[in-house]
Amino acid sequence: MKNTQPIEIKNISKAFPGVQALNDVSLCFQPGEVHALIGENGAGKSTLIKIIGGVYKRDSGEVCIRGETCEFNDVIHAQKMGVSIIHQELSLIPDLPVMENLCMGREPLIGKTGLINKTAMRKLAREIMEPLGLKINPDTYVRDLSTADQQMVEIARAVSKNASLVIMDEPTSSLSSREVRTLFDTINLLKKNNVAVVYVSHILSEVLEIADRITVLRDGCFVRTLDKAEADEKLLVKLMVGREIKDFFSHKEKEIGEVVLEVKHLTRAPHFSDISFNLRKGEIVGISGLVGSGRTELIRTIFGADQCDSGEMILNEKKLCIKSPREAIQLGIGLVPEDRRLQGLLLELPVRQNISLPSLGRTAKSGFIDREWEKSSSKSYIEKLKIRTPSDAVPAKKLSGGNQQKIVLAKWLAAVSKILLLDEPTRGIDVNAKAELYALMNAYAKDGGSIIMVSSDLPEILGVSDRIVVFREGRLTGILDRSEATEEKIMMLAN
Repeated sequence: MKNTQPIEIKNISKAFPGVQALNDVSLCFQPGEVHALIGENGAGKSTLIKIIGGVYKRDSGEVCIRGETCEFNDVIHAQKMGVSIIHQELSLIPDLPVMENLCMGREPLIGKTGLINKTAMRKLAREIMEPLGLKINPDTYVRDLSTADQQMVEIARAVSKNASLVIMDEPTSSLSSREVRTLFDTINLLKKNNVAVVYVSHILSEVLEIADRITVLRDGCFVRTLDKAEADEKLLVKLMVGREIKDFFSHKEKEIGEVVLEVKHLTRAPHFSDISFNLRKGEIVGISGLVGSGRTELIRTIFGADQCDSGEMILNEKKLCIKSPREAIQLGIGLVPEDRRLQGLLLELPVRQNISLPSLGRTAKSGFIDREWEKSSSKSYIEKLKIRTPSDAVPAKKLSGGNQQKIVLAKWLAAVSKILLLDEPTRGIDVNAKAELYALMNAYAKDGGSIIMVSSDLPEILGVSDRIVVFREGRLTGILDRSEATEEKIMMLAN
C-alpha cells in the first residue's frame, strides 16, 4: 500500500566555507502532489534537494519520512527510504541496454549458478516500465534512446525502487516541447500512484502548469509557499528577486569607446540562432538567460572552441573566422570557463606555470621557455590580483576557489588579452572574493579592456554590466542598457 503520510523537512540549515547555503528551512511534501521549488541560482534549491536525497549531510534540522526522523548515510540509504533524485545529468549507463540499467543491483539469476537470467530480466524491465506506459524495447541500448526516453527510463527506475518521493532537477532543460508533454503525462501518472514529486525548475510557465504548490527560496531562506491558484509569473518573479543590489559590485562610470567586436547573425544549431550584438572598448556586456539558453555555447564559439554554422564576427573592423582557441588567444581573446577546475586550470601544476601557460609561445626565446619572464610575470600578477598563496610554486589545487579564479584571470591578463569572455565568473566563491573580482573587472575595463560576462546571478548582471543581452531558448530576446534594466525586465525576457 502506498504511503499516505507527508514527507517533512524541519528547520534545515547547511553552511559551506564562506556561504550559508540554507538557513532554517521547513517544508512539507504531500503524497500525490507536485511541489515546485523555485529561486535564483544560489537560492539553496540544489543544496536542499541534495540533503533530502542523501548527497549532503545537514548541519541541523530533521528529515521525517513516515513520521520518523531519518539520518541518511548516502544516496543508497535515501533510496531505500523511498527518496530518489533525477538529476539534470542522468545517471544511466549509455553502453548498456535498458533492461540492465533498470535491473542493476537486482538482476534475476539462474538458480545458484550466479549467471544472469536475461529472459527474466526482460520480463522484469517490462514490468517496471508498464505502470508508466513505456513501450521501450528492453534490449535497446540507452545511447540509442532520445533524451526524453532516457529520462523516462530514469524515472521508471526511480519509481520501481518503491520511491514515495521523486525529485526532478531541471527535468526539461534538454527536452523539446513535445517531449515536455510526455514528461508531464508521466508526472501525472506518478501523482495518481500517490508519489510526491519535487519539481525544480527555472521555467516559470512550466512550474505554473505542472505544480500543485510552489515554494520560493531566496538566499538560502524560505520565502513563501503558494497554491497554484494564487500564483502567477509576476508574483513569483517578485518573490524570487526581492532583494537589493549590494554596493560591493562597485560599478564605476568609465569611458566607453569604439566597437571592438561585432557578432552578426551567428548560429550554431541547436544551441543558438541568429545572434547579433556588439562589444565596445571599455565595456562590460552581461549575458543573462536560463540554464540551457545557449549562453555558454555562444562564448565558446566566439573563443573558437566550437564552430558556428553561419554568421560572422568582426574584430577591430576585420572579418574573421576563429577556428581554434589558439587563434583566439593570438587575437587577444581569453576565456574564463564555467568550470575552472576542469577547463581553466592545470591543478597539479604550480601557480606560476598556470599563469604563464597562454603566453609561452609569445614570450619564448629561440623556442625555449623564458623562465625569468615566467617568474617575474607570475610574481607581478600575484601581487596585482592579491592571490593568496604561500608561493608561486604551490600547485593550483591547494588554493581556494576564489584564488583559483584569480589565477585563471591572471593568465589572460599576462597574455595581454584585449577581450575577456567570462562564464559564471563568481560561481562557487565567497562574497569577499566576489567583491575583489568585480573590482578587477572594473579596473580592466577602465584600462580599455572589454568583457562579455555570462552569469545566472541577476544582481551580479545588473551590478556589473554596462549593457545586458538576454537569451531565451537560443534566441536573443532583448538588449537592455544599464539605466533601464531591472531584475523583473530580465526575468520576463528570459522566461
